[in-house]
Amino acid sequence: MQVTNCDTDETLAEASRLFNQYRHHYGQSSDEDDRTLDWLTDMVQSKMLKVYTAHMDSPVPGPPIGLATSHAIPASLVMGQFWQLRDLFVLPASRRQGTAATLVNAVRDAASAAGATRLSLVTEPDNQAALSLYRRLGFRRVEDLATLSLDLAP
Repeated sequence: MQVTNCDTDETLAEASRLFNQYRHHYGQSSDEDDRTLDWLTDMVQSKMLKVYTAHMDSPVPGPPIGLATSHAIPASLVMGQFWQLRDLFVLPASRRQGTAATLVNAVRDAASAAGATRLSLVTEPDNQAALSLYRRLGFRRVEDLATLSLDLAP
C-alpha cells in the first residue's frame, strides 16, 4: 500500500473525488466536485489541513481507495503542538485490507516527525469498527475530558 501526501493540484484533485464520497457517506451532497476541490486546496495551501490518500501497490498506482486528513493544534501547556486526525475514510469495497491502519500510521509518523506530543481523534461512540481499529493501534479513551460544541452556523 502506498500513501501520498496530497499537496499538488493532481493529488488534491484525486483526493477531492474520494472526499466527496466520504461526505456522501455522512449524508452530505456528493455533487460538489469543484467546491470540494477548492475547499481542500484552500485548506492545504493555508496549512490548516494535511491530506493523505492510500493507493494499492502496483506498477502504476490506481485511484485512491482511502483518505485521511489531519492538522496541528497548539499544545499550550507544553508549548508545543499535538495533531488531530480529522477524517478517515476507506471505500467500502477496499475495507478490511489494512488501508485505514496504513493511513493512521502515516499520519502518526508525520505528526511524530513534526515534533507533535500526541495524536488525538474523535469518533462516534457507536462506531465499533473504528473504535476497535484505534484501540489496536494504541489509542486510548480519554475519560477525564468532556467534548463540548457551540454551533455558530446560522
